Amino acid sequence: MSVTPSPAPVGPQPAAPHNALLVELALALGGFGIGTGEFATMGLMPEMARSLAISEPQVGHVISAYALGVVVGAPVLAILGARLARRHLLVLLMLFFGLGNFASAFAPDYGSLLLYRFVAGLPHGTYFGVAALVAASMVPPSQRAKAVSRVLAGLTLAMLVGNPLATWLGQVLSWRYAFGLVGSIALVTMVLLLGLMPRQAEAVRSSALHELRAFNRPQVWLALGISAVGFAGMFCVFSYLAPTLLEVTGVSESWIPVALAAFGMGGILGNLAGGWLFDRLQFRSVALILGWSTLVLLLFPLATHSLWTLLPATLAVGTMVALSPPLQTHLMDVASGAQNLAAASNHAAFNIANALGPWLGGLAISAGWGWTVTGYIGALTALAGLVVFALAWRLESARGPAAG
Repeated sequence: MSVTPSPAPVGPQPAAPHNALLVELALALGGFGIGTGEFATMGLMPEMARSLAISEPQVGHVISAYALGVVVGAPVLAILGARLARRHLLVLLMLFFGLGNFASAFAPDYGSLLLYRFVAGLPHGTYFGVAALVAASMVPPSQRAKAVSRVLAGLTLAMLVGNPLATWLGQVLSWRYAFGLVGSIALVTMVLLLGLMPRQAEAVRSSALHELRAFNRPQVWLALGISAVGFAGMFCVFSYLAPTLLEVTGVSESWIPVALAAFGMGGILGNLAGGWLFDRLQFRSVALILGWSTLVLLLFPLATHSLWTLLPATLAVGTMVALSPPLQTHLMDVASGAQNLAAASNHAAFNIANALGPWLGGLAISAGWGWTVTGYIGALTALAGLVVFALAWRLESARGPAAG
């Protein structure tokens, strides 16, 4: 039986459609749990501050501890797990993540909570990277980006459903139950992956040294640069959305969850659109999405003075998530031999953007430029992402016609 060659080998022969869909759903459930755990602290900040007798800025350090865990864990665990079968690696990562969240639920004090959130963040990037590789390996080459976007849909769905659910659970019972829920989702995901993922996934192995050598390519670093810079604008606006609603739009706090839901809906739409665009335009889709992001961010400050223009503008900012599936799939193409490390590192770069955007926005706001400056700062980072893309495109074009 002949097998159609793939331009970017990412694993074994595609699985049957119904089997692939079930595996994608299991992988997406793990992403939903990770996304819920990542964003839960933001919604439960007042409850955690009261419970632990600390300030809300100190709870912000708990968020930073998790993000630091993602940045550190993505490359380290990808390298350490290179010799493991992807099926086994994903199960171990979910076990690691689940234990980190159960430990967070029982943290006796602030110091231990910081440590446990750091630990919980370690498997984040490697899980999403390897999950994307497995999903892409189970479908024809022309459908890889859509498969990746379906797996990443779990993360975007966490913004729309998981975060409000965890916030409600924490407010009604305790913030500890929210992390217990996330740990339980991780255990269910483990069982589903063991039962549904085909044995072929066990055949994909690498070595730490080979991953490190193959990872040292300009195309890989430029793609990660696009992610670290191009995504920063989205986080710049999202991080200061609540005070913008209160101070500029002039609405009550009850509208904050509605605006967050609008952002989450934008993320879901953008995630689906990003996969669709890459399957048709390949790497060129990144430039299109960055151009759209620049326009959306420039218009955002103009929409903040009315709730009925702010909500659709917030949804539009959420569509910037469209950048994730193309960059994730492009990294699979340019990092042959280092796919585990490159795919995982994309989420480390994503979390660098998560830190960079709010930091730049905070500097501008502290300088007295007002809450709406976040849109303009974000537009500048999107333009910077376009500059990095131009460098990457020039390098790709120099490699030959296959680069497009």
